[in-house]
Amino acid sequence: MDDEESSLEEKLSSAAGLDNPQAPASIRVYRRRWILLVLFTLYSMTSAYQWIHLNIIFDVIKTYYNESLPGADDQQKATVDWLSMVYMLAYIPLILPQSWLLDQKGLRLTAILGSFLNCLGAWLKCAAVSPNRFLLLLVAQTICAIAQVFILGTPPRLAAVWFGPDEVSTATSLGVFGNQLGAAVGFVLSPYIVELHEDLSLTGKSLSYLFYGGAGYTTLLFILVVLVFRSYPSLPPSRAQYKIVTNSSQVNYLSSLRQLSKNFPFCLLVLTYGLNAGVYYSVGTLLNPIILGFFPVEQYPNIHTHCGWIGLTLVIGGLVGSVLAGVWLDKSKHFKLTTVGIYVLSLSGCILFTATLYLKQMWVVYLAAGMMGFFMTGYLPVGFEFAAELTYPESEGTSSGLLNASAQLFGIVLILSMGSLMRGNGEEKLNIRNSLLLANGVLLLGTALTVGIKNNLFRQRAERQHIYETNNAENYGEEMKPIGEEQKFTQDSANGR
Repeated sequence: MDDEESSLEEKLSSAAGLDNPQAPASIRVYRRRWILLVLFTLYSMTSAYQWIHLNIIFDVIKTYYNESLPGADDQQKATVDWLSMVYMLAYIPLILPQSWLLDQKGLRLTAILGSFLNCLGAWLKCAAVSPNRFLLLLVAQTICAIAQVFILGTPPRLAAVWFGPDEVSTATSLGVFGNQLGAAVGFVLSPYIVELHEDLSLTGKSLSYLFYGGAGYTTLLFILVVLVFRSYPSLPPSRAQYKIVTNSSQVNYLSSLRQLSKNFPFCLLVLTYGLNAGVYYSVGTLLNPIILGFFPVEQYPNIHTHCGWIGLTLVIGGLVGSVLAGVWLDKSKHFKLTTVGIYVLSLSGCILFTATLYLKQMWVVYLAAGMMGFFMTGYLPVGFEFAAELTYPESEGTSSGLLNASAQLFGIVLILSMGSLMRGNGEEKLNIRNSLLLANGVLLLGTALTVGIKNNLFRQRAERQHIYETNNAENYGEEMKPIGEEQKFTQDSANGR
């Protein structure tokens, strides 16, 4: 069977006839790649769903678990916020070991670990349905957060290993699409299933429905991952992808990190990516208190449902944006222009969202949330692919892991900062406005820094160089001169030149 897994050298070097790294590659794309992408998308959905499905019903969780939360109201709110922030906190120390594992052991092992831990955390939540078991709920959420570490950095790696050069950006976007779709489900499903009752046993019953449904579904996906997922195809999908995969299995990991730390354009992208994604995480986490601050329950009895639908609109806009951005990159290859443009429009969407809250028109809030999500989430796959270009031939697992670590770090900082501003001593609406102004200021800074990133498209250059060498493509002319020694190309890309 063509897709059967074997060692990397046997599979990609011997089968492809690539013992000589300068030899023309035998390449092929397999139909299995779409099955793997769909399966990854499904279990990535469950990870994002479990991230947000508790914080979108923030007030319900706070009331139900009141007896096992700290005494002061501000402390209780901050503690419940950690159900979201633990995802970001767990990611930061674990991303480097995870990146090493992805590079050295491949996609199958990381997929199994991610889906198993996600399943385990989901079942522990079922045991946490009791007002005095918030600590167990937090432990379960922490296990799900660890599972996320094995999921977030996978899309660019899966795309590079299994998809052809004209499909890479689209495949990465679809991988990110699944994560965002899961957040959309979490925003909507929880407010529909879980309601706050005076009789807390009824609230607990609805939480049980929510948790057991999630546990059953994640169990099914874990079984499918074990049965279906593979690390590598028999033949590489392109010459450039082959070099990335073989390099990642041979290179010293610490040496790779040192090389990336010297790549100034990539370091700048890590910073700007973290700022953008951090704002998105903070707005998603704090969406419930933001909306309730302007639309109180006393005046808007169905506001909890609206919170879920506004969150859905935020994510659905992002789903469309991320897929369109990936398709656009595959067609245009305008990485720098696309990155700057999306950042400017993300800032515009956040400004619009901040301003429309004061209008007290719900449909305008929906529109602004959709626009903000469209561009902010659309930036995520663009950042992954731009990083892969800037750091080629380093592994996408390493570069995407560093991007996500930056996003988690800034997510924690911004949630704590914005949450602190929202719980200030002034008027509630003024406090919320100040917190959103902080988010706008962060995006403005990110936009300015993004303009300074140098447009070094090393992966595209490698693909054109291969075509030049193997086909004597006269049409490239002056645009694509021979690069020379591979060592010089590798060193130039590592240094960001």
